[in-house]
Amino acid sequence: MKTTYLEYFIEVARTSSFTEAAENLYITQPALSRIIKSLEDELGTPLFVRARKKLILTDAGHVLNKHAHIIVKQVDLLKTELGNLLTPKKGHIRIGLPTITNSFFFSKLLASFHHEYPDVTFQLEEDGSKVIEEKIIDNRLDIGVIVLPDDHSRLDYFSFINETLKLVVPSSHPLVKKEEVTLDELKKEKFIMFNQDFELRNLILAACKESSFQPNIISETSQLDFIEEMVASNLGITLLPESTCAELTSHLHTITIANPTIEWNLALVWKKDAYLSQIAKEFIRFAKSKLTNLNDSSSP
Repeated sequence: MKTTYLEYFIEVARTSSFTEAAENLYITQPALSRIIKSLEDELGTPLFVRARKKLILTDAGHVLNKHAHIIVKQVDLLKTELGNLLTPKKGHIRIGLPTITNSFFFSKLLASFHHEYPDVTFQLEEDGSKVIEEKIIDNRLDIGVIVLPDDHSRLDYFSFINETLKLVVPSSHPLVKKEEVTLDELKKEKFIMFNQDFELRNLILAACKESSFQPNIISETSQLDFIEEMVASNLGITLLPESTCAELTSHLHTITIANPTIEWNLALVWKKDAYLSQIAKEFIRFAKSKLTNLNDSSSP
């Protein structure tokens, strides 16, 4: 039973006239009569009593009329929802963001996307790269921004930040007079670091191991603000990405680290071969475009 035939039947039932219904539907009256006859043959019962001046619904016609309205409405709803999927306008996206990135930039990114797709909603979670990666693998997040791990075989990704870590010390620290330090010079320093949920911690530990020492970690936290306050209070030193250092207060001083330099690569990631809604795919496309422009504008 074709949905279109049901729509034609509804119009005939509404107007009680083949002639008027045919004019409204922009088809010929004989064609409309044949369609109604095919419905009656399929159902095995007459749908109209054909009086001289108008059509009257039979009992079967009343039953079909009630259900035809429901069926047509549900089919229209189905087409609308499928259309929203295929042409992304609505939806919900779950995004994980690390606490040490430039929150202002990502706020602008989300605002730009929301301007184009005002009916899309977001679930934002701030955490360390490890936790965000786990949630993406477990399908608890759709998309994330993380420090790309060495083994990223289960992820599709788009790298957009490649920079190095810098030493952050209080303005009263003896090393502030230096433009550059080696990691070996930090052996006796007290380190304030992000906790084990952050890939940044692993990068620093691996670099220190390469320089043949174990850092003296006196405090670990998940909050950038707390790290900043502790360093400013002269409780220890820390290492942070260049872009993060640019947002620190004037009470702190940053110094280039050489031998070895510690690279920090940030990527937009999503689970490889996983189902993504059309709106999530559209967000990835949109973010790639914006992040590519960010890289181009920051290039010398």
